[in-house]
Amino acid sequence: MKKNMGNTDKSIRSLIAIAIALLYYFNVIEGMLAYVLMAFAIIFLLTSMISFCPLYLPLGINTCKKK
Repeated sequence: MKKNMGNTDKSIRSLIAIAIALLYYFNVIEGMLAYVLMAFAIIFLLTSMISFCPLYLPLGINTCKKK
């Protein structure tokens, strides 16, 4: 897997995941919406940790700076 996510992209995904987790923790979101958003938060965290987004491949997106 080649990295296809830049630092800004990873930071934004991490912040969104943390925001969703906080909304869930403080019971702002609940029910099925909470489960769906938490699944997205986990996916965002995983993709930001490995710097690779599988959805970017077919779309031809690469936010990683080339060396």
